[in-house]
Amino acid sequence: MPDHDAFDPDDNFANAVIDDADIDEDASTEALVWQLLLLINPGDGETALQQFTAYRDALADGVGDEVEPIWVLRDIIDWKSGFHVADDDNAALVDSLVELAARYHLRIDWDTEDPTDAEYLDGVEMSALVATAYDALRAYGYTVWLWDTGTAATAGFMTRSHDDEAMRAVAPALGIDVRHGNG
Repeated sequence: MPDHDAFDPDDNFANAVIDDADIDEDASTEALVWQLLLLINPGDGETALQQFTAYRDALADGVGDEVEPIWVLRDIIDWKSGFHVADDDNAALVDSLVELAARYHLRIDWDTEDPTDAEYLDGVEMSALVATAYDALRAYGYTVWLWDTGTAATAGFMTRSHDDEAMRAVAPALGIDVRHGNG
């Protein structure tokens, strides 16, 4: 991973992602958001910093402390570092997962010639699509995560597989219920 200190102009988060996944439960929300952004932008500290700045700007614009951080981040990370699609929109899910994978020059084998074919998308469950992407990306050393939105939407992100324990620590500390995309 890059030297994340170079991407933090205030040097507030000098240790970036904690390698041993020992997350301080009392860490500030800002520090945890930074950790999450580093996890979902593997090797791309510049994008993490841009998203962190957008998060801070949203809070400064009056989003308020009562809003859970993931809901502030949802639109900031969408189609770049995460996805949030309606549960009945298989086409958007495939497109967003392809976009996430392409960011790291990865390809998802959907077990079909054209994963955007309407007939194919109508005949497959969204959970099967996510599981297919999970398995394909896991082979490259990445993990697809889903977070429970509590709505009629499927949402998640992708991290390096060796950061699984860190994700299992950071996400719950932010109140985000995550699970692997194959579960």
